[in-house]
Amino acid sequence: MNVVIDTSSLLSLVRYYLPFDKNKVLSKFIKIRIESKDIIVIDKVYEECKYISRGIVVKVLTYLSEKKNIIKTTDILPSSKFFNQLENQFINGSIKNKLTDVEFENRKNEFLDSADAKLLLYSLQNKNDDLIIVTEETEASNDNKAFKKLPSLCKILNLSVKTLPELIELYDEIKFEFK
Repeated sequence: MNVVIDTSSLLSLVRYYLPFDKNKVLSKFIKIRIESKDIIVIDKVYEECKYISRGIVVKVLTYLSEKKNIIKTTDILPSSKFFNQLENQFINGSIKNKLTDVEFENRKNEFLDSADAKLLLYSLQNKNDDLIIVTEETEASNDNKAFKKLPSLCKILNLSVKTLPELIELYDEIKFEFK
């Protein structure tokens, strides 16, 4: 199983899981999986992690700063089909109707340069039966953003998506115990 993880999941991991990981079971597991590329962190996600919540993710997961642990996505380009879906399926229709052509092009270019778009493009390029995108986003309300959230986009693209708790549940090596 290969996992591509987003910024929200790494932030949740650092904020809500690792502080309670007293025996470092989860921490060691995540580190090993990232270093072995079973859990993939792309460059755009890493960049977001440096700026979100005062860089707490890169401060706690120090090994992320090693280039060998980050997958470069600058060479991954969208196909014409992806562009078509971007303009017709990925966009929130009510928002698109309020935008001028120039505003729409600007939003589209911003989205194409975002971590979400790079996650999708990487996943499509490396698609296999057991590739999973991990995100803490939900399909619900989009806060007036021009493009739909990752779970909705994954559904459109037929990509598997899970939350961090759902991912952790898949691994038998991780057991949480209470005293």
